[in-house]
Amino acid sequence: MTSTTTTAPAGRQRRRTGPFRHRGSIWGLLAWVCGLLFFLPFGWMLLTSLHSEPAAATNPPDIGAGLTLQGFREFFGESTGVSPWPPLINSLTASIASTVLVLVLAVPAAYALSIKPVRKWTDVMFFFLSTKMLPAVAGLLPVYLIAQHAGMLDNIWLLVILYTSMNLPIAVWMMRSFLAEVPKEILEAASIDGAGLLTILTRIIAPVAAPGIAATALISFIFSWNELLFARVLTGVVAGTAPVFLTGFVTSQGLFLAKVCAAAVCVSLPVLIAGFAAQDKLVQGLSLGAVK
Repeated sequence: MTSTTTTAPAGRQRRRTGPFRHRGSIWGLLAWVCGLLFFLPFGWMLLTSLHSEPAAATNPPDIGAGLTLQGFREFFGESTGVSPWPPLINSLTASIASTVLVLVLAVPAAYALSIKPVRKWTDVMFFFLSTKMLPAVAGLLPVYLIAQHAGMLDNIWLLVILYTSMNLPIAVWMMRSFLAEVPKEILEAASIDGAGLLTILTRIIAPVAAPGIAATALISFIFSWNELLFARVLTGVVAGTAPVFLTGFVTSQGLFLAKVCAAAVCVSLPVLIAGFAAQDKLVQGLSLGAVK
């Protein structure tokens, strides 16, 4: 009688956990399939960049063609003498500087809207969101005229200002959801101990919300790095960015697919490296504000 009562629950437990175990395997397989599907365009672009121009231009593409680095040599100016380093440095400068400014402005704003909420904070959040409702091309002409009168055309710091203003609303929305998860007891204890606002932000908020800050910084960096419209219109020779330099490979002589793919791979590498380096913080940060 005793053996029956001890083995029956174990059998029921095995029957319950079995389907869940298989369900977890199916979800894992689906995750791998989705990951491979997202990687497939970049993998195809990388493979095309390693082909010669005749092999890359065949229809259907010749996957088994010989590999070469000629496309990457063309990107780094072997035949033209045009170096890609100035545009890459311009993109790096604009992206990093604007990301730092976005964090400096977004963290205190999110602190005021979540931990120390201001009056009618929902109206403030809607105002931030409303700034993203206007298409970027609609504000292109006014921004161009203002930059022309201010003498800031073809100036990298103009892009820093624009990228900061473009990414700040999204950063405030993200940081508010992250900071809302910070335990209020920690902040109350710090206030009782005499900590000021700057101390709370740097020594308490920043370590606790580090995953959210990393996710916000990475998304702001990606948006700034990939921006083309304003960089194409407002810059020229001096402040041209990597996406603008990339469009120069589409010429009137035709589309040299291998060279364009090689250039696109090189321009995409900084974003891929940044995302890979911060992938653990990115996953934690993106899930931090969603779990209540």
